Amino acid sequence: MVKTENNTDQLLTQIIKGIEDVKGNDIQILDLRKIENTVCDYFVICNGNSNTQVNAIVNSVQKGVSKSLKDKPWHVEGTENAEWVLIDYVNVVVHVFQKHIREFYDIEGLWGDAKTTTIPTNY
Repeated sequence: MVKTENNTDQLLTQIIKGIEDVKGNDIQILDLRKIENTVCDYFVICNGNSNTQVNAIVNSVQKGVSKSLKDKPWHVEGTENAEWVLIDYVNVVVHVFQKHIREFYDIEGLWGDAKTTTIPTNY
């Protein structure tokens, strides 16, 4: 299946919904399309308060995307200690952190040239 802009929008929507369903915090979308030599089009970054919540976010995202879009991640990494879990959907990569690990690695700072969209949460 060829990934189109519409497919990417639907994927982003489902990823955000999966994060919100289990109250993931500080959700940001980094648009990397105008930056040269990037590995994907978007990063979605969020954090949970514990390894249990990080794993719940990862499971929620994967279930929601699988159910609504019939899509599976190409690769998932980091579920063993659940401090930083990466879910790779090829053109969208999801980073789910525990807060202190997110602050330490500061991906948003590393990709400072990216257009950033913050998703407000009401919980």
